[in-house]
Amino acid sequence: MKKKFKGINYSVSAAIRKAGFVAVLLVIITGQVSGQKPDYRVVFDLTSRDTADYSTLIRWIREITVSDKDARIEVVLYGGSLDMVVKQRSTVADAVSKLLENKNVQFDVCAQAMRNHHIEQEELISGVGTVPDGIYEIISKQRQGWGYIKAGH
Repeated sequence: MKKKFKGINYSVSAAIRKAGFVAVLLVIITGQVSGQKPDYRVVFDLTSRDTADYSTLIRWIREITVSDKDARIEVVLYGGSLDMVVKQRSTVADAVSKLLENKNVQFDVCAQAMRNHHIEQEELISGVGTVPDGIYEIISKQRQGWGYIKAGH
């Protein structure tokens, strides 16, 4: 549809196409200028006592860190999952220790769950941290834009 605007032929569809082209161009330029890929940040929520879930979680974390070396991963453990990171009970202690060598991977145990299960900090695999409240930690990460994955069943 053409309209006359102050003596100039003006095509509305041409103007829309031009505006669309400019918008796409700006998106491309902005993306190339920033040169940054989106952050990969994920918090895993683990409450299961099932050792198969521990092995699956270890595999997932390995796969993530291979595909994106800058990925930030936090595993929050509470409920029945504490055995995963207790030295004398863990079936995956060596794998957890190896993952903790990566500065972007952390395992944090809920301090309330530790009290409920009568577990002391010294019993945890070296490098495993604690948080005052596991659920609050997960919620805080989500508010900061972290992805959330419920691990286990």
